[in-house]
Amino acid sequence: MTDAVRKQSAEAAKLNEDCALVAALLGGTKAMRAAGKTYLPQWPGEDDETYKLRLAVATLFPAYARTIDVLSAKPFSKPVTLGEDVPKRLEPWLQNVDLAGRDLHSFLSEITQEAMGYGFSGILVDFPKVGNLVTKADEQAAGVRPYFVQVHVQNILGWLPKTATSLEGLTQLRLLECVSVPDGDFDTKEIEQVRVLGRGTWQTWRQRETGSKKEWMLHEEGITSLKIIPFVPVYGKRLGYMQATPPLLELAHTNIEHWQSKSDQQNILHVARVPILFARMLGEAGITVGAGNAVKTDHPDGDLKFVEHTGAAIEAGRLSILDLEDRMRQAGAELLVIKPGNVTESQTLADNEQGACALQKIAGNVEDAGDQALQLMAEWVNEPEGGHITIFKDFGAATLAEASAELLFKSVANGRISGETYFNELQRRGILSPDLKWEDEQERIQSAPPDLLAA
Repeated sequence: MTDAVRKQSAEAAKLNEDCALVAALLGGTKAMRAAGKTYLPQWPGEDDETYKLRLAVATLFPAYARTIDVLSAKPFSKPVTLGEDVPKRLEPWLQNVDLAGRDLHSFLSEITQEAMGYGFSGILVDFPKVGNLVTKADEQAAGVRPYFVQVHVQNILGWLPKTATSLEGLTQLRLLECVSVPDGDFDTKEIEQVRVLGRGTWQTWRQRETGSKKEWMLHEEGITSLKIIPFVPVYGKRLGYMQATPPLLELAHTNIEHWQSKSDQQNILHVARVPILFARMLGEAGITVGAGNAVKTDHPDGDLKFVEHTGAAIEAGRLSILDLEDRMRQAGAELLVIKPGNVTESQTLADNEQGACALQKIAGNVEDAGDQALQLMAEWVNEPEGGHITIFKDFGAATLAEASAELLFKSVANGRISGETYFNELQRRGILSPDLKWEDEQERIQSAPPDLLAA
């Protein structure tokens, strides 16, 4: 009977310290608005109603989410391939590797996306409770077999030993789960549950009412045939065993800066678009503004005019936002740049990955995690070897200009930027000749033969 089982350890809290920021960015405009003053501060002197209106019309430029989507998809632009050493018994299981419809390719793709976004993900290789099944033949007849579970970093509560290494392995791992339980005859409800994994043991804990308070109490427990904890960590940017950080964390912070700056720009545009009518020495007579009306005054200093914003601050704000967007594109592109000296995947592997781009290294981490998970799956069913997989990694770019140009192409293809902006950005990166003119290119495109246009 203890509440400590639900408490997040200091090490797990450190692993999760950037999750709120990432979750808000990946959640889009709705999540960013819900975060309120956390990421969009209320300025001194700004009243509550004005702030609420400013927050209500703010929209997120989803640079972080788009970059994560684009980059994490690159290793999976070709199918994950199984090695010849993968046991035939395991192969059909990999078509529905999580018992929820995802095959190995889709499962690892989403694991990569999570590791890229949050910096960490995990694969738990679980086995269903067998109930009254006694022999392996009974299990096979009932279709009972090991499966993968995707573990989100925010569901990790703690582990022991706190300074474990991958060689030593863990003696305990606590995971927060959400389970569905009956709620009357016709409905269900979601409740929290803590799973405690040990070497060859498992427990589940649930909160129950005891008198006037709620306490966490042991719900179920059992033993397993594995004498290790079947959990595989997957890192975005590894800091140590069970410690990592998002590889594009600086992009996330820049995206927050863009969110704030864009809100300021919207606010100043609103002010600038509504001119203020200024009157001087017109007496007490009412003023009617509109066609067919006139205002008269006998005072020699009388004046009536609209006061408008000069627009200088608007242009400065626009340029600042464009600069932020360019910096975000560059940050995402940097993960694709191969270090000098290597050109292809085979050369990179031959040089012990010293020249791999950051995304290739992440793909390599996922590949290793997949191998470990297959080995655990094999051990659940007494297979000596789980085999190996291969994930596509030959997608690096030789230069930052080349890498960012590909991201720009995605933007223009999705209608996020104009063709002219794309043309100008390619020129700025030195990919197109500076002598070319957009207007001339438009004429060349229009005058090109139909077959060339189709190509």
